[in-house]
Amino acid sequence: MEEETIIIAALSTLSSSKLSDLTHFILSLTNRHLRRLSAVLSSPSLFFLTLRHLHSLSLHDKTLLIARHLLSSLHHFTSLFESTPPPPPPSSSVRHRDLDAVLLLLLLCEVHQQNPDALQGISSGKWRAVLSQLYSDTMLTLTGSGGNVLMQYIEMVTRCRRFIGVMARENGGKEWKEVAASPAAVVALPSVEVRGGGGVECVICKEEMREGRDVCELPCEHSFHWMCILPWLRKRNTCPCCRFRLPTDDVFGEIQRLWELLVKASSSGLDGE
Repeated sequence: MEEETIIIAALSTLSSSKLSDLTHFILSLTNRHLRRLSAVLSSPSLFFLTLRHLHSLSLHDKTLLIARHLLSSLHHFTSLFESTPPPPPPSSSVRHRDLDAVLLLLLLCEVHQQNPDALQGISSGKWRAVLSQLYSDTMLTLTGSGGNVLMQYIEMVTRCRRFIGVMARENGGKEWKEVAASPAAVVALPSVEVRGGGGVECVICKEEMREGRDVCELPCEHSFHWMCILPWLRKRNTCPCCRFRLPTDDVFGEIQRLWELLVKASSSGLDGE
């Protein structure tokens, strides 16, 4: 299923109040980003410093920059589909310098996509004028339209996720890999007492969880011996039974977890059509 279809189908499952809340959040986020980008483009010195920062980054670091930007944008959206949303991990925060860099990088990508020759044959010192014109056109498109802003958000999420996937495949690795569960998420897991006579097997060690014993219960309601599940979660953030994902401090792993929430929500939306 295409990324845009997944996001739009997930949006269709939201109540009008939640959709309104999301739209206001995206409007606020978009205005903040536009103000930052405006500051970069209007200041020759800030533009030069931001561009130099971008040039200093490796392709992997640029990918990580875009991944953190995507993660920070996804958290509020996906929290609408979680019954008990976890707090955003520290890795989702983006510093001002990195925010400026990723916004400029995304703008450069947009310019290249719309007109590959726009920046060819001119010095980087003159790039600011070309980019400023595109920025002005974008501002005119977005002004006063929540629908346009929502579509811009969907396009940004789609572009960022596709870019991350392409970079992962080109580097010879899997698009998404197994990652450890966040320590904060593990500490928050409840301890429950086995009732009903026991007899339930821990699928990790294949031994019975005896009645009266405290075991770990994951949010998906599958239970395991504490001594079994803790080593498991130090290596992977998925339930051994159903592959439910716990939050992780790994940026790429957390993006995958949040994306699976959208896929699940979109399935409900498409089934209801």
